[in-house]
Amino acid sequence: MRLEGPVPVEALASIRAPFAGAGAVLTDAPVLQPLALLLDLAGEAMRSRLFVVQGEGGEEAALRPDFTIPIARAHIDSGAASGRYLYEGKAFRVAPPGSGRAEEFLQVGLEVYGGSDAAADDAEVATLAWQAASAGGRDDLTLMLGDVSLFSAFVDSLSLEPALTARLKRAFSRPRLLKAELDRQPQGAEASRIAALLAGLPEVEAVGVLEELWTLAGIQPVGGRSAAEIAHRLVEREQQARGARLGEGEVEKIRGFLSISDTPERALDQIAKLSGNMMGALEIWSRRLTAMRGINADRMRLSTGFGRSFGYYDGMLFEVRSAALGDDQPVAAGGRYDGLPARLGGTATTAVGCMVRPARAYGGKA
Repeated sequence: MRLEGPVPVEALASIRAPFAGAGAVLTDAPVLQPLALLLDLAGEAMRSRLFVVQGEGGEEAALRPDFTIPIARAHIDSGAASGRYLYEGKAFRVAPPGSGRAEEFLQVGLEVYGGSDAAADDAEVATLAWQAASAGGRDDLTLMLGDVSLFSAFVDSLSLEPALTARLKRAFSRPRLLKAELDRQPQGAEASRIAALLAGLPEVEAVGVLEELWTLAGIQPVGGRSAAEIAHRLVEREQQARGARLGEGEVEKIRGFLSISDTPERALDQIAKLSGNMMGALEIWSRRLTAMRGINADRMRLSTGFGRSFGYYDGMLFEVRSAALGDDQPVAAGGRYDGLPARLGGTATTAVGCMVRPARAYGGKA
């Protein structure tokens, strides 16, 4: 496992400093997290980035890839209606082959639950992440902004068939699936043939067929997923493939929306011209931007096509990027994930957070 280079004590203190006045409680979280839970929440694409180990009771676990899910679980276990949590600790991710990147690295972050003003909390968290990233000494930073809920609001404004609307929203954080929808082509021919077979069978028989296929192919499933769960998802995918698809005009409108990338105020103007049914969502963005006046507007971009691979984000997203490191190595990142606590079995609440990579902020290699 490749370790991250050290950050000088003085630089680390400067990067931590912006979070000092956030009123947050310093919190830790278990290094081991349930593998199946991470995959359900972050998506299957995350599997290749996880360090999988044997957990207690023989179940597969993973070294925490970040702190969002572990802190969310800790908040739920606390029973508190609201909370602010500051953390600092190691996270672990398998690096892309040949990248030479660190696989064990330090993160500093803040998670806010149950805030009374979501727009203000979004602005606060993004501003703190920007200030912490900037404190490392880099002068080549840009704040990239996005919003899952903006895409959802735009899709709603098209008045599509409900199943198609839901499918598009789910595909937003999965570029290949979204591309398939916009190309109006079903994706994954091999999986579709298996799904088509299973879709025509009663559920018990479908599970039996899938298990028999595994046996014939010598496949051992991993990640804690049962044959019933996998069969259900394959059948669901087949039903989606048979469902309504976008027309040419609808594809053109969505592509136009996803192509917007400009300073936030200009981007919001372009969105407003595309759809007159999104004034509520645009007003929230105006409030966020007013609260983020401390960041130079020329350093910010709002990109409607910007998303993150973690499937639990459902609102504003952001990354602080360095020109020297490139877009795939953010110095800081975060966003809103209101739906995550309920998905973890907790009470529905608002939730937003961020993390900073001190070594990247300081200028060391990732």
